[in-house]
Amino acid sequence: MTTDPADSLAFFRAPLTSLPGLGPRLSVLLARAVGGATIRDLLFHLPEHFIDRRSRYLLSNAIPGAIGTFTVEVMRHDKGERAKSPQRVVIRDASGFGEIVLFHAGRLAQFPIGARLTVSGKVERFNDRVSLPHPDYVVPAEAEAGLPLVEPVWGLTAGLVPKVVARAMNAALARLPDLAEWQQNQILRARGWPGFNAALRALQAPTDIPDDKPARRLAYDELLARQIAFALIRRRRRKRPGRSFQGGADLRRTALTRFGHRPTEAQLSVLAEIDADLAAPHRMLRLLQGDVGSGKTLVAMLAMLRVVGAGAQVALLAPTELLARQHFATLSRLCPVPVALLTGSLKAAERRRTLAGIADGAIPIVIGTHAIFQKSVQFHDLGLAVIDEQHRFGVDQRFALGAKGAATDMLVMTATPIPRTLLLSHWGEMTISRITEKPAGRTPIRTSLHPIDKMPDVIEAIERMIGQGGRVYWVCPLVSESEMLDIAAAELRHAALAERFGNRVALAHGRQTIEVRAAALDGFARGAVDILVSTTVIEVGVDVPDANVMVIEHAERFGLAQLHQLRGRVGRGRAASFCLLLHDKLTKPARKRLAILRETEDGFRIADEDFSLRGGGDVLGAKQSGLPGYVLANAERDGDLIPMAHKDATMLIDADPTLASPRGLAVRTLLHLFDQARAIRALVAG
Repeated sequence: MTTDPADSLAFFRAPLTSLPGLGPRLSVLLARAVGGATIRDLLFHLPEHFIDRRSRYLLSNAIPGAIGTFTVEVMRHDKGERAKSPQRVVIRDASGFGEIVLFHAGRLAQFPIGARLTVSGKVERFNDRVSLPHPDYVVPAEAEAGLPLVEPVWGLTAGLVPKVVARAMNAALARLPDLAEWQQNQILRARGWPGFNAALRALQAPTDIPDDKPARRLAYDELLARQIAFALIRRRRRKRPGRSFQGGADLRRTALTRFGHRPTEAQLSVLAEIDADLAAPHRMLRLLQGDVGSGKTLVAMLAMLRVVGAGAQVALLAPTELLARQHFATLSRLCPVPVALLTGSLKAAERRRTLAGIADGAIPIVIGTHAIFQKSVQFHDLGLAVIDEQHRFGVDQRFALGAKGAATDMLVMTATPIPRTLLLSHWGEMTISRITEKPAGRTPIRTSLHPIDKMPDVIEAIERMIGQGGRVYWVCPLVSESEMLDIAAAELRHAALAERFGNRVALAHGRQTIEVRAAALDGFARGAVDILVSTTVIEVGVDVPDANVMVIEHAERFGLAQLHQLRGRVGRGRAASFCLLLHDKLTKPARKRLAILRETEDGFRIADEDFSLRGGGDVLGAKQSGLPGYVLANAERDGDLIPMAHKDATMLIDADPTLASPRGLAVRTLLHLFDQARAIRALVAG
């Protein structure tokens, strides 16, 4: 019999202190270890691995390095020669002798001479004798049934011992409510997956080393909850009234004439998808994905001009002032309508004029940074918001920008190719468009690897390239988590190169004022500077078509996606282009990463390889393993389940949009269990 959903959720949301034996001090330690203060957080804190204590050995055939369980007789205690020497307990069984080594004399009382004991721990061999240093378990032989045969090993925090976690876990498992099954029976049968409670018990209180089925079942629960949330949000968005934008054809023709090139077929195809959304009476939320240099900005500009031609305004949000200025320079040159730049560094008078033009509609296109979010920025009629490098902004920021207009359409862009697995798991509420080819005339980039100790040869090669008209980016390594150390490395390299190349070397990093950094980039773009030394501040948005050489120091410290972004700063003109990856000693994974970069310029293939090598957190720049934002799902193990969950969720919401069927009601519990608050609000709102 299933439990009332409200009671079930109350159990999972109950504080850890509601479990027996957990006072305030232990509950704080436990909450720190499991990442939250509720019973749900405890139950979802899965073991990192398991210890198998089922192997019973005689002392004579014990395997060094293995965990073994033995029934022995205590023969004598051998005290060390010095006061701090370890205590040794001589033991025997039918096959011979061994010893237990104790570093704390207080444990000797556990080993009375003549006692028959069952002991379990890691086996070592010392002086040709089996040794068990500080065994994990020591019980009277007649009580060995109390030994755990398979022991979960959880991640702990300082001051917390495994027995506390095990006791709390067993108390929670004993109180698990029976929940209505939200998974389809055919999926459970086909996959051989257990029920939800059985999966938790198999992992948290196992009687056998579990296979991957319990963990995969729980991962699918989490993935399905997220995909159902996305499906509900997509449905809610389709029902909300939007605006149909018609117009802008003349503006587009003028802009393309100024641009001087016909868009690629891939650009035109994606633009047609966006145009269909803009013409439809519902709100657009579309992710435009394109490789480095594929022409996303042109597509976004043409979409913007359609909205402007229909009489509305457009905001383009960039994560940095550097990128905002780059977009402003490009769109001001191409667009036949006023374009304004709104950043935190604007002078007061200029800011007042810009805000007035935005408020009365005289400025139809606004490009800015986080300054756009300020309350003082009031749009006359915001019809479209474009967000560049969208993974640098949160969902709340996206909503805040959209809220500055009535029924604002949203186009978000990224130059970071994202594997489909991550697209579905992280941005499943969006419709996806991909630009899969680059404009004609882009030159291939020759990528080569060079040991860091060949630096003098590299500098000589750079000098020759500059003599032939080359212009060089020189990116300095990630030193540590400290941005200041990264900047120090760039300053040292700048000083070293300046000794050879004089004032033809400039420096750019994130701690400079925007004016100093912009001056360095401008000098590089104009050709007044041959070498631009920088940190990864030039990773996104810097467009200098004449730059044709990229040098990256300690390339082994970067991820594939970031290396690809940096390399994409060159190869934008017609000159032969080169990327030199300088590296120290390479591990196998690092060598494989760099080899992939040398083999291909296809950002989508590189993203897939990066995902398989390093996981989703690193692809997105997050310092975590597994899938970003997930607790139970693991990128390497469970990536194949995401498309399956996407399909299941879409079919469920299409058939039962209000989740009123028996399965739908169970799914409501699932959504609450995995904290899908936005989906629940969408469901309640209808």
